Amino acid sequence: MRKCLQLLLAVFLITAAGCSEKTETSEKNEDGSTTVRIVMKDENPSNPASVKYFEALEKGLKEDEKLNVKFELVEMPQGNYAEKLNLLLMSGDIPDMIYFQGGDQQIADQDLLEDLTPHIEKSKYIKDKLEPWNKKRLENYPYLLWIKPLSQKTPVIRGDWFDKMSSSKALMDDPTIDNYYAFFKELNTNPPGGEGKPSYAFTAAGDIEELNAIFNMSFGLTSSWLKQDGGFVYHKVSAEEKEKLAFYQKLYKEGLLDPGYLTKEWDTKEKAFYDGEAGVITGTAGKVIDIYNGKMMQTNGDEAAVKVLPPAKGKGQGFGAADVTKEARGVAISSQSEKKELAFKILDYLASPEGQMIDRLGFEGEHYTTDSGEIDLTDTYYEQWFARFWEPSEFTPDMPLKKPLLSKEAETSLKLVNDFYQEDNLFILPEEYIANWDAMENLYKEYSTDIITGKRPLDDFDAFVKEWEAAGGKEITEYANEQLN
Repeated sequence: MRKCLQLLLAVFLITAAGCSEKTETSEKNEDGSTTVRIVMKDENPSNPASVKYFEALEKGLKEDEKLNVKFELVEMPQGNYAEKLNLLLMSGDIPDMIYFQGGDQQIADQDLLEDLTPHIEKSKYIKDKLEPWNKKRLENYPYLLWIKPLSQKTPVIRGDWFDKMSSSKALMDDPTIDNYYAFFKELNTNPPGGEGKPSYAFTAAGDIEELNAIFNMSFGLTSSWLKQDGGFVYHKVSAEEKEKLAFYQKLYKEGLLDPGYLTKEWDTKEKAFYDGEAGVITGTAGKVIDIYNGKMMQTNGDEAAVKVLPPAKGKGQGFGAADVTKEARGVAISSQSEKKELAFKILDYLASPEGQMIDRLGFEGEHYTTDSGEIDLTDTYYEQWFARFWEPSEFTPDMPLKKPLLSKEAETSLKLVNDFYQEDNLFILPEEYIANWDAMENLYKEYSTDIITGKRPLDDFDAFVKEWEAAGGKEITEYANEQLN
């Protein structure tokens, strides 16, 4: 499939090559505006909230920057966004601005994405808003921009349940693996919400990555490639990984880990949390935790406001090492666009004080009011609003905020993530290894799932390691050691 996609891209490039040196167009619409086409996940012309947001952005650009822009939102079909986007791009339909959530590297490898470095150097606002991890990622991969807090996931529980539990204090004072187990066990055997609530201590959306955010580093899985015996070994084939999977198998067998976690989506995971079926879930630090907090209080009352839990502590501690090879998601500009400069001016405006008022605060009268001479954020803001683009750490609106942008627990989640910040040693694999790597990752998913659910004994992990090495792991490990040494 990958080779087929690359062939289609190559065919497209033959026709696109002649236009790769296009200059900025001055073509205008009848009203004097310039159309900029943009594709973003969940932002469609059929979504009234999307239309309203981009109309507000058009108005702001015109009033504040004298840029007369008309956004054309590209309708995306339902399904896997990365796959659907790649199909769109390979058809030759490449919007001016593109939000990627995976699948961008093969597009960048075909020279279809703009190097943002010179634009950022000339920017009015963005260059001063970049976080340290943004700068490192852009140095390595200058095609995606995503000025957001670190995306590590943090665990939360209902605050009223937390307060009722006898194991809560020990967990907060000393969040060892054993104390986490005791906390999960109490949730299951002495449910603080009454009989059967919660039904299980933890649930996740489709895989174990959300559980890994709590436990990986405590088992010594502190980076993608672990330094051992003078060399490096991939963490998923390490003795530490086997030890962690044994722990997960125990959680599953004892009913602490939701047996339906494999089939849950993000919405059913969250519903289980709000409905009291699951005690603990994880969410991206910051705004997502704020949304969880708002919806939990809306569903169960103010006393149910969420409590953020610490990462487990053992051989290490943290919510996972931060990948600085590239942005995992972000906004790109098409190198084929005739409006590259204009597209970047839009991104730069979104980092300005005026742009941040639109992106961070939403719509006046709906998400905030200013009647008192202060910006008073509404319940709708806390429950629904999120920045489509940038969330730099420093944001000072032109009026004082009556209430903070984030709840106390959302701020706590961001602080914890930053306190435990550690860079990963992951690197971008050459194209020749990608197909094998994907197969090896799928092999891991198969074995780890079967071990956790008890379909395979733990000792089958050793068979997995041998298969992983035979599937290309040996060669990639040799390459990794060349890179990391």
